[in-house]
Amino acid sequence: MNVKRTFGTILTILGIIGLIYTGYGFVKHDANTRALLVSGLIGVVFFFSGIGLVKNTKDEA
Repeated sequence: MNVKRTFGTILTILGIIGLIYTGYGFVKHDANTRALLVSGLIGVVFFFSGIGLVKNTKDEA
């Protein structure tokens, strides 16, 4: 089991959840825009770092 690839998958899923939450808040015109921006930024960081981990980790059997 490759721990880096698993952690990358978890980060990617958390990033997607954060981006969906941010998009939903912007569509519903939530008053707390600072929290939405922070969650969106964290979502982007998690998403791209997870994709990078999955992409750059070599399969070793």
